[in-house]
Amino acid sequence: MTKEHLLALDQGTSSSRAIVFHASGRIVAMAQREFRQIYPQPGWVEHDANEIWDTQLAVGREALAKAKLQAGDIAALGITNQRETTLVWRRADGAPIHHAIVWQDRRTEPLCVQLRARAGFVDQVRRSTGLVIDPYFSGTKIRWLLDQVSGAQADAARGALAFGTIDSWLLWKLTGGRVHATDVSNASRTMLFDIRHNVWDHELLKLLHVPDSLLPQVHPSSHRFGTTDPGWLGAALPIAGVAGDQQSALFGQTCFKAGLAKNTYGTGCFMLMHTGGRFERSSNGLLTTAAAQPGTRPEFALEGSVFIGGAVVQWLRDGLRAIRGSSEVQALAESVPDAGGLMFVPAFTGLGAPYWNAEARGAIVGLTRGSTVAHIARAALESIAFQSAALLQAMARDTGPVTELRVDGGACVNDLLMQFQADLLGIPVVRPQVTETTALGAAYLAGLGVGVWPDLDTLSAQWQVERRFHPTMPRERAAELMARWEHAVRQATAA
Repeated sequence: MTKEHLLALDQGTSSSRAIVFHASGRIVAMAQREFRQIYPQPGWVEHDANEIWDTQLAVGREALAKAKLQAGDIAALGITNQRETTLVWRRADGAPIHHAIVWQDRRTEPLCVQLRARAGFVDQVRRSTGLVIDPYFSGTKIRWLLDQVSGAQADAARGALAFGTIDSWLLWKLTGGRVHATDVSNASRTMLFDIRHNVWDHELLKLLHVPDSLLPQVHPSSHRFGTTDPGWLGAALPIAGVAGDQQSALFGQTCFKAGLAKNTYGTGCFMLMHTGGRFERSSNGLLTTAAAQPGTRPEFALEGSVFIGGAVVQWLRDGLRAIRGSSEVQALAESVPDAGGLMFVPAFTGLGAPYWNAEARGAIVGLTRGSTVAHIARAALESIAFQSAALLQAMARDTGPVTELRVDGGACVNDLLMQFQADLLGIPVVRPQVTETTALGAAYLAGLGVGVWPDLDTLSAQWQVERRFHPTMPRERAAELMARWEHAVRQATAA
């Protein structure tokens, strides 16, 4: 009998999750654990890689137990992960040489300033990698680790160290150190990978003094990467799918064709539009990135990244202490009819696309004596939609009008936010029945890798709509609000 279940490991910025899916796309069981966020100084964000591994293994086991399944019942395992977060470990014993440097971390901005000043280097990076020079990406984080950890450069030069994004780390741990690999979607976020030809760019590696021996092998996103050690989950499972979280969500939303777009509302917000086999270079502050690739043919997407999306709700909870749990934010925001004239620009770690301003900092604009914590909560929630609307407007200027936006991620369950998003955009916002599309994409890639599904058309037929949010706001009002948002952004980015 053909095995009908898949296990997806979804390693995110604030938690590790595992989901067991049936071959129909239905969620059978889920487990999740948060882990520490480490802030050594302003603008720096780190994770303990061993804590990531411990929580990810624990939720994998827990999800199987909740599903009442043995590991031997699972057809394949897929991995999806927070991207750009950078780790270097010793090959001999697998010990990290430093905490993982998280994608949100801004410590390498001084190096990025130097790189941007090199004649022709900005364009060289853009032509090869599709990216801008920014601390967001892994390349300068690797350089920082090799510079700052004693002996690291020499150890790297003699092949004693391994670099990886979190997918590579999990692959290494799951296979007992037998596999040091990644997929094209994660490699495309390092600022060191030629996405037109799916190879490491040796000229960029040389300029950043990153030894080849440090790097993982790169494979398609649907590929038999290896098998798990039986001791971890109870059987040797094929690891047959890997993709960075945003490309995985694009795949899980079955956006397989050019022109289909999705937005994921997680810790950050990430909007991707599939552009097929065309390397589309944005003129409006977006990135060109590798889409999750079932085969060896390069596929691309345009991407806009918002650094602080759902994390603004975490700040309301943990920083402002306006709510006790994230689930309370909608009720608090709905206790007032609007934001009372407030605009909240949550530039806690700078601004991503389409602004790309590393020096921007958070601002609440329009405060009066009548402003309350409820107004701040509503403005915080609306800031997620404003940032995403700015992305879609930039995308439309590059590619032409977008007719609908598929949504997923934790915050997409918030009806107030989704309706406001549709109102700002002026197009339907479509929420699928299964909103865990990041993990679903990893499951789809893994299932394709072992033959659970025969082709992409079969997966497209499984995608179903739960609700469409249609715009109700007059376009003049939406334009006025977007103009006020852009004014607030200028204030947050003023020197």
